[in-house]
Amino acid sequence: MIKNENYTSAAEALIKRLLPNKAEYFEVLIPNSDEEGEDFFEIIPKDGKVVLKGNNPVSVASALHWYLKYLCNCHISWNSDQLELPDLLPTNFDPIVRSTEFNIRSYLNYCTFSYSMPWWDWERWEREIDWMALHGINMPLAITGLEAVWQNTLRRLGMDDNSIRNFLVGPAYFAWQWMDNLEGWMGPLSQDWIDRHLELGQKIIGRERELGMKTILKGFSGYVPTALTKFYPEAKIYKTDWISTFETAQIDPLDPLFVQIAEIFVEEQYKLFGTDHYYSVDPFHESQPPIKTADYLEHAGNAIFSAINNIDPDAVLVIQTWSLRQGLLRAVPKNRTLMMALTGTNWKKHESYWGRPWVVGMMHNFGGRSYLGGNLAHFLSHALRLKRLPAAQNVQGLGIFPEAIEHNPIIYQAATEIAWHQEVQDVSSWTKQYATARYGSLPTAAARAWEIMLSTVYQQKKVKIISMESPICARPALYTPSVSMNGDMVRDYKLIDLWSAWDEMLKAADELGAKHTFQYDVVDIARQCLADLSLLLHQEISIAYKSKDRDALQKAGEQFIDLMEDLDDLLATREEFLLGKWLTDARKWGNHEEEENRYEQAARTLITVWGPVTPNALFFDYSNRQWSGLIKGFYLPRWKMFIDYLLEQPENPNKRYHERKLRKSYGRPANNAHPFFDALSSWEKSWTEEHATYASIPVGDSIEIAKRLYTKWWPIMRGESKQVVPLALQAEYLGELLPQPEEPKNFGL
Repeated sequence: MIKNENYTSAAEALIKRLLPNKAEYFEVLIPNSDEEGEDFFEIIPKDGKVVLKGNNPVSVASALHWYLKYLCNCHISWNSDQLELPDLLPTNFDPIVRSTEFNIRSYLNYCTFSYSMPWWDWERWEREIDWMALHGINMPLAITGLEAVWQNTLRRLGMDDNSIRNFLVGPAYFAWQWMDNLEGWMGPLSQDWIDRHLELGQKIIGRERELGMKTILKGFSGYVPTALTKFYPEAKIYKTDWISTFETAQIDPLDPLFVQIAEIFVEEQYKLFGTDHYYSVDPFHESQPPIKTADYLEHAGNAIFSAINNIDPDAVLVIQTWSLRQGLLRAVPKNRTLMMALTGTNWKKHESYWGRPWVVGMMHNFGGRSYLGGNLAHFLSHALRLKRLPAAQNVQGLGIFPEAIEHNPIIYQAATEIAWHQEVQDVSSWTKQYATARYGSLPTAAARAWEIMLSTVYQQKKVKIISMESPICARPALYTPSVSMNGDMVRDYKLIDLWSAWDEMLKAADELGAKHTFQYDVVDIARQCLADLSLLLHQEISIAYKSKDRDALQKAGEQFIDLMEDLDDLLATREEFLLGKWLTDARKWGNHEEEENRYEQAARTLITVWGPVTPNALFFDYSNRQWSGLIKGFYLPRWKMFIDYLLEQPENPNKRYHERKLRKSYGRPANNAHPFFDALSSWEKSWTEEHATYASIPVGDSIEIAKRLYTKWWPIMRGESKQVVPLALQAEYLGELLPQPEEPKNFGL
């Protein structure tokens, strides 16, 4: 079968998966051509059918997506679909022709594989690959099953299987192993996991290539097991550490063994996964080279490129610009690199990456944190403007590189759809069409709700990653500037304004309440409003304690806990917000109880304490999430312990708890900050080892609970907003001479 026929079959199969009852009304046309030109699609009415024409299956899928949105008012997303197609598909339209200036539309961050995807099976991956095609993605990162490549490589280097399995991390932490940051954590890894994920990875890459995508595989840049020093004592292998916690090792690229390992690695990867000639390589990622001179870096960069090029003469090095060193690039031909600007914002600092081809990225989420928001206008325009800006030089593509997904579907549609537009879109009209497609119709109240969201959460002024965290998820303290070490509690809108959007959505519920897309949005808006309210209620706790008003403290504490319980109940109505689903999916990969328990422990650890519970721990609560089960099971007990502790404090100021001299970890109480936090951090660790079950299936009516909670909490919000103490003034108000949190570092989490 020729390539065109393969492509046609793949596109037709995608349509059947998505629209099994309507697939016969679509005709796929992919012209025969070996020429590499701009990707394009056409949508043509023909004899009661719809012809989807494109130069490859991704273009055809993009045409389908466009047709569903703009002609059928239908919507496909991570957070439910709205596919109420009419009996007769719309064919009364003029042909639609679209092309894109972006040859590359890339997707996925290493972290996504750990924060969102570690427990996915083929069914979930198949759905995601279809989502990629619909959104025009043609160059995804593909690292599922990489464990088998490492196992085969290290076997050829003489390491035994036990040493190899102890080198490999446990599930949920591969992102940081493949970014050269750690080894062995939460391991050892079972052979069953390696074998089953090799098979899964092969299916993923196979489907991506069927659809015409080019995959980015892993390259080799020097990361090796620390145990390799025992097998090659003469080699220049130096040990380093990541964040003063995880010991790792690097082999000097100028050492002869480096070339041998690189060639074996690329060969073994090719045997298992083939190649599209793109290799992700980030030398000394969040670590330091053994020698920092410009001359050394140039020789090291040449050695890394040459080793891969010797095996694959068509190799292109795909390089993140997160922690970039220009010297490493000097000896590498420009046309053999592709620079991935993860946030799309540091191109001026690096002189447009010195004329090298680059991808304008969007990085919208750290760690899977729950928030509603983003700079929608920026994502609807940024890549297109840079593509046409001479100073940006060599923009070849756009990309979306979130650390976690399955949230804020409007942001991701905007950031991908812009590839098929020739002009920057008007935010208001584009959003109106988005909402109409998402619900199938747009009643006046729902339209008003989206207008409010556009003037609040989706007009975020910050371009880079926002967090909008809640003290609910924070390690308890009187002063909580952030939950995570690089997060924040900042809102750049009036908290009370968003509640009007919640109210308007409820007014539209009689007409739209049965739509799952609408239900998700109602829950997410309500969640954000309650998370915002938690900022104000937390201040009441702090003020009451500082005032030594025990009755007020008890009342404020009870109200804060009550809010957490209600929020948990609301989130329990949607699968997207269930801790139980995350844990159940983890356990499904185990073949016996001990293995199931280990996978569950990894799943619990990642979203809570993250790493070892040590005095210098930084990453606790990095992946904080407003999830049902996690709130009642983990966050609420922490706060109850803290509030009870505050209520027990004596009147004597010399014996009373205060935060003036607490040891901090980026503004938060460290594990060893105080005897209370010593005990609390031990409890947090013990929670990761528990096996209490949480609901994995939604419970309750989203709309009814949202109505009840609005009625209950709106008067509280209205009253609190009149006397709020801004968070930035909280420390001063409390009279505590607290240090400001350190400037977050780029840890690439």
